[in-house]
Amino acid sequence: MKIEGDSLAADVRNALRGVCMGCADVVPGVSGGTVALILGIYERLVTAISHVDRVAFEHVRRHEWSKLVKHLDLRFLATLGAGLISGVIAMTLIVGLLLNNATTRALTFALFFGAIFASAILVARLIQTATGMQSIRCVSLGLIGAVFAYWVSTLQNSTASPPPSHAYIFFSGCIAICAMILPGISGAMILLVLGVYEHLTDIPRDFLHGNNISEGLLTIAVFGGGCSISLVLFSKLLRWLLSHHHATTMSLLCGFMFGALRKLWPFQKDTAPDIEKFKEKTFEVFLPQQFDGQVFAVCAAALIAAGVVFAVDYWIKRVRA
Repeated sequence: MKIEGDSLAADVRNALRGVCMGCADVVPGVSGGTVALILGIYERLVTAISHVDRVAFEHVRRHEWSKLVKHLDLRFLATLGAGLISGVIAMTLIVGLLLNNATTRALTFALFFGAIFASAILVARLIQTATGMQSIRCVSLGLIGAVFAYWVSTLQNSTASPPPSHAYIFFSGCIAICAMILPGISGAMILLVLGVYEHLTDIPRDFLHGNNISEGLLTIAVFGGGCSISLVLFSKLLRWLLSHHHATTMSLLCGFMFGALRKLWPFQKDTAPDIEKFKEKTFEVFLPQQFDGQVFAVCAAALIAAGVVFAVDYWIKRVRA
């Protein structure tokens, strides 16, 4: 795992990566963990988060701030986190515009579908096995991951009675953050299933209009608390798995990426046309019966996104060679 040095250029790159992750986390069906894996920072991110431990608290107790910053990879986390928050806010404000319209929804899903499909192929090519038995385990876990992610993508949205309690918000944060850090499992989709997605994504709009400021801040704090506690604990498990069972763990994560593609299938029939908000709609995937202009545009968008991913991967390999 190559770690970039502390420089302004590295900070800008990490902030932009965070923006990409934040934008992805808001879109139901897309995982910020997938983007982190695509961008090559997944293992570094998991390691940094998992370092919130006894050693970190010992550095705090002794006022060893420079050692704390190095132990937590804090500069990386800070720049990535700043970008992630910016991406979440920006995408929260425009996601409704992109996904409520049938044409832009199909094109948006096509772009994500193509990019993630290509990325899953690249991740699969990175998995190396030493024995035939290990190869069998990797393939088996990949299939299990794909089936599980596919099943999750079929779950229907829940409309929890408004507003959900703070205890339920805290619980939702604990569950969703685990999904957000896993490639292929969408945290936004889990929040939809739990029935709190709309409540949370309405908060930035309320802030813009000066409504429910104190309640919104309290809700964010409660949700953030659930996310933080669960993230630290779950990242330790992921770090151990990546350290001791790298090939099989990556196979499972790769399976998640492939299985979750169902949620991003561009051709989806709106089964609730009377409902205006995308977050409350339900969809049914289908295969187009004829190749018209819209189908061509959707396929072109998916192929362009996949091509960009392959081109970037090729360019990065050439630069590192």
